[in-house]
Amino acid sequence: MTIKNEGVLLVLSSPSGGGKTTISAKLLEKSTNLVRSVSMTTRKPRSGEINGKDYFFGEINGKDYFFVTEENFHELCEAGQMLEYAKVFENFYGIPRDFIEQNLSSGISVLQSIDWQGAFHLLKLMTKEVVSVFILPPSMEELRLRLQKRNSDDASEIECRLAAAQKEISKRDKYDYVIINDDIDKSVEEISSILYKERLKKSEEKLSLEGG
Repeated sequence: MTIKNEGVLLVLSSPSGGGKTTISAKLLEKSTNLVRSVSMTTRKPRSGEINGKDYFFGEINGKDYFFVTEENFHELCEAGQMLEYAKVFENFYGIPRDFIEQNLSSGISVLQSIDWQGAFHLLKLMTKEVVSVFILPPSMEELRLRLQKRNSDDASEIECRLAAAQKEISKRDKYDYVIINDDIDKSVEEISSILYKERLKKSEEKLSLEGG
């Protein structure tokens, strides 16, 4: 009997400079049946941005946001259709429940890159679906070097990011998996293996419950 792979909500967190953005991009390039979570926002589309709502859920990679009116956004929140949301500079941003649930029910996994607070919130709401991975830098000194190489922050901002990183790293034991990102390609392979294992495990659990 062929076991159909089930979709999982793959949640990645790391401190700033930990590598989750690069790792996420590479995972999406190499993984089949994995899409990036697309947020919903009330802000106006910028030049060149593509509205995710114009695409079927299996073809969403590379799309930017689901753009909606503020009225629509609040209606969805009141209906419980937003897993998480926040207001940033006069605009609302959120994670639409329907997008994630449709993909998972079709055997497509969803990649959500998010901070530890958002990760814990998703874990409470979708405990059975979430597979969480915390990405550690090899050391705090290496993290400092990575932040300095960006040339986007001054010395005081880097110190603030390092202080925030210490707090984020202290939450790592709450995640399902912790990896050390000392090599991007190795980290991508490690998370790919985790994704494969967790999808297979959930598929076997479902088959067992169905009496297969």
